[in-house]
Amino acid sequence: MRITESTNVRVIFALTLVHFTGDLYSSFISPLFPLFVEKMGLSLAQVGIVAGVARLLAFIVQPSVGYLADRYQTRGFILGGLLMSVVFIPLSGVAPAFWVLLALVALGSVGSSMFHPSVTGMIPLHAGKNAAMSMSVFNTGGTLAFALGPVFITWYAAAFGLEALPTTMVFGLAVLIYLYFAVPQPESEGFKELGFLGSLKRSLGHAWRPILLIWAVMMLRAVVGQSFLTFIPVLYVNRGYSLVSAGVLFSLFTLAGTASGLLAGFFSDRIGYKPVFVISHTLMTPALLILLALPGGWVYPGAALAGFFTLASLPIGVVMAQTLAPRGRSMVASLMMGFAYGLGGAFSPLVGKLADMFSIQPVLFAVAFIPLITLLPIRFFPDVGGKRADSRPA
Repeated sequence: MRITESTNVRVIFALTLVHFTGDLYSSFISPLFPLFVEKMGLSLAQVGIVAGVARLLAFIVQPSVGYLADRYQTRGFILGGLLMSVVFIPLSGVAPAFWVLLALVALGSVGSSMFHPSVTGMIPLHAGKNAAMSMSVFNTGGTLAFALGPVFITWYAAAFGLEALPTTMVFGLAVLIYLYFAVPQPESEGFKELGFLGSLKRSLGHAWRPILLIWAVMMLRAVVGQSFLTFIPVLYVNRGYSLVSAGVLFSLFTLAGTASGLLAGFFSDRIGYKPVFVISHTLMTPALLILLALPGGWVYPGAALAGFFTLASLPIGVVMAQTLAPRGRSMVASLMMGFAYGLGGAFSPLVGKLADMFSIQPVLFAVAFIPLITLLPIRFFPDVGGKRADSRPA
């Protein structure tokens, strides 16, 4: 494994652009749930099923792709996966019924799950000595996409209708042409002789216990983040806000997470990962409760505050795990971003069913207390990162 001493800005930009483009199209779905509900008469449970299946596929697909990406040197997972997201998600706008919508979202989500492990695993190779900051920049591509995408797609759908969504493929296809020349070949970890379990064991080594703790925290954080991102648009449209206003709330939530992810990476390179986890997860619950309680126009800064703390730990969870287990970068990335994110998001149907029974507000109120549970496993995180960077495993 060859790791550069200095950051390769050109490659980090290309990998970040992959992340931005794929997540931009993925961000189109949740803000449009109110229109899908109106068009197809979906229940909140069905909304939860669409959201949950999309995230469950990350849980199923990403570890498998992470395993293959650590074995084979190919860009097929990156470019092919991105192509699936660019094509199938816009086609959801012309879906005539629930099952067609579910199938198109599922195919687009499979594509998203395909490129994530490979590109995330490539970041440490080109990050030089700025691993946490580079991962935060890369993560910014995704969170920025989830911030801008909802504003764009709610405006676009309101102006031109759901049926015009396929036209949005043009941007993604143009970006793919550039990425074909800009994205380098991934480097294999040389695990071809090992099976899935053997590769997992070789990747994690003696670090499996702390990585399991990190994974549990990342999964619970995903339950919270995905529950709010899925049902915020429906909640506020039900409260009388416009579809565009609900999209703005969604975007503010994720845009603030873009800023906090960068700050988390900056401070993690200096004081370590664990303190940043403690601060962000301690303040997450009060920030989410404030959002639910705020009236009128105050919900906009409330959404930003909630997103700031909810999304801050996402990039540092990935790079902390890669620091502890550097031999299986793609596999570890898939566990933190795919397995944890997907399994956490798979709770969306349950959250939707509970919302059908008790309404959205009290269910999200209960979900907001989950971050306090994560403080117990965070207490047992190892002290790595920051000034301890020189002691990272080789």
